[in-house]
Amino acid sequence: MISRYTLPEMGKIWDVENRYQQMMEIEIYACEALMDMGKIPAEAYKDIKEKAAFDCKRIDEIEQITHHDVIAFLTNVGEYVGDASKYIHMGMTSSDVLDTALSVQMRQAADLLLAKLHKVRDILADKAKEYKYTLMMGRTHGIHAEPITFGLKMALWTMEIDRSIERMQKAKETISVGKISGAVGTFANIDPHVEEHVCRRLGLKPAPVSTQVIQRDRHAEFLTTIAIIGSTLEKFATEIRNLQRTDLGEVAEPFSKGQKGSSAMPHKKNPITAERIAGLSRVLRGNATAAMEDVALWHERDITHSSVERIIIPDSCILLDYMLHLFTKIMSGLQVFPQTMMDNVNKTLGLVFSQRVMLALVDKGVMRETAYEWTQRNALNAWANKTDFEYLVLQDKDIMSKLSKEEVDSLFDYNYHLKNIDYVFERIGLA
Repeated sequence: MISRYTLPEMGKIWDVENRYQQMMEIEIYACEALMDMGKIPAEAYKDIKEKAAFDCKRIDEIEQITHHDVIAFLTNVGEYVGDASKYIHMGMTSSDVLDTALSVQMRQAADLLLAKLHKVRDILADKAKEYKYTLMMGRTHGIHAEPITFGLKMALWTMEIDRSIERMQKAKETISVGKISGAVGTFANIDPHVEEHVCRRLGLKPAPVSTQVIQRDRHAEFLTTIAIIGSTLEKFATEIRNLQRTDLGEVAEPFSKGQKGSSAMPHKKNPITAERIAGLSRVLRGNATAAMEDVALWHERDITHSSVERIIIPDSCILLDYMLHLFTKIMSGLQVFPQTMMDNVNKTLGLVFSQRVMLALVDKGVMRETAYEWTQRNALNAWANKTDFEYLVLQDKDIMSKLSKEEVDSLFDYNYHLKNIDYVFERIGLA
């Protein structure tokens, strides 16, 4: 999916030229190891190292004849190297080169994704601190529940990105393995020293045991991790979309000068970027499913995985990179409307304090079921008749037989919902 939306750094990682470059380095490092073992003349290794090169167009031309990408690659490299090319790829199989090169590319992509995740994390942490005490309505089932703060919501998101970072670091470790063990992984035609040397030079670990391929549960872990991160971004984007709804109006994604929201309705300012993130996350989950289908191969290998992952691995990395880019732009320019948040809290006429009233009655010795009934009848009346809840409570003879006016007044205090915000922020290291 390398398109006009592809960011240059990630695009370069998955460009065919980088793939061939990694393959060439693997072949050179393998020759280096063989030279150290006395199996390749030093002069031949020198020729290979100095002359090895490739031309993407020429490789395509050769592949049209061979119908084998690695043979086409090796043939083209041999055209540059000359006679010493007979020592290239000795004892190796195609997947030794392809799988190890793919591991390098995935690791490069993981590093780029981790850098962007850290950037998102920093922005969210800053928002959490900025709006630490900014009251807003907490909603369950889409219905007003009790007040929270916008900072607490941002703190929650920060912690979820922390988990995304941990998952990506683990996935990076899982896929950072190489394999130079020959046709079915037995090292029959190549010494294990070659694998150890190549992997060390590339910053990989040798796969402890392999068949002809690195096992695809590793790749599935990488792509499911990407899908989980995408789902997290969708969760955030969906919340922004909901909070931007006209009837809530508590936040809004950036709307640039000259931007248009609708071809028919000039007043429209739609959360199109958040919607794009939400939509693209579905592609990531679909790709993750395909990655899990790639785990089961016949015997020591087949190539049912190959055609699939040549699409899903680059596409997933590019998509998540793009989604993180979009989300960073949203959060950097997010418009937050604290007064609207407070206005929405007040829309339910004090009903958010219903639990406090009920618990105060319980503290006075009233059975919980009875306290619930007394409180609920006033809450329902307040909502049905658009009457202030505290006023109705003060008129209720049953409730007022247990509570004084001063006690009731003290229950309707928004600061009550802020008393443990500092504790939460300290617990998660955002104090």
